[in-house]
Amino acid sequence: MSASPVLPSSPAGSPSAGSPSAPGPSQAELLDFVRHVAADAELVASLPIDPEGRTWVRLDGPGGSEAWLIGWPPGTGTGWHDHGKSLGAFMTAAGELRENSLAVRLPTDGWKTLELNAGVDRERRLTAGAGRAFGRYHVHEVLNESPVRHAVSVHAYYPPLPLMRRYSRSGQTLRLEQVERPADWQ
Repeated sequence: MSASPVLPSSPAGSPSAGSPSAPGPSQAELLDFVRHVAADAELVASLPIDPEGRTWVRLDGPGGSEAWLIGWPPGTGTGWHDHGKSLGAFMTAAGELRENSLAVRLPTDGWKTLELNAGVDRERRLTAGAGRAFGRYHVHEVLNESPVRHAVSVHAYYPPLPLMRRYSRSGQTLRLEQVERPADWQ
């Protein structure tokens, strides 16, 4: 993976970082932000593309949120993960992504392996201009399944990611594999 510098990209009228007592952006505000950025064809086209691995540029999100513009080469994905206590939203800006998610609230701490009930799996296909918001502890994986086409997406999280938990999955068994902190991916 390769990293790029921070690019400011707050839409006009979006909440600013403001005072520490100001509430952070809502899921709807994060979704509005990623929608606005995904529609910025010049910014999306400026993302460096690597045929071997994902690339990203950090953006200034609304209200002190953390945001990223991410490039997905054909056949790449995130693996199963969550964003801890952060709310989030993402939108596909180019290409198509698939999100697999779990429609169940998992315990936040104190476990290594869980057996999932039947019927908790959800799948979304997100073409350019399609996205979604999600709440705290949302477990999902995002994939570019195209064999030939890059995808680009915009992601925003509030509060800025304190951690990400990575999981492996075999059938209905979900296993906590690793906890990453910001220093691990910046």
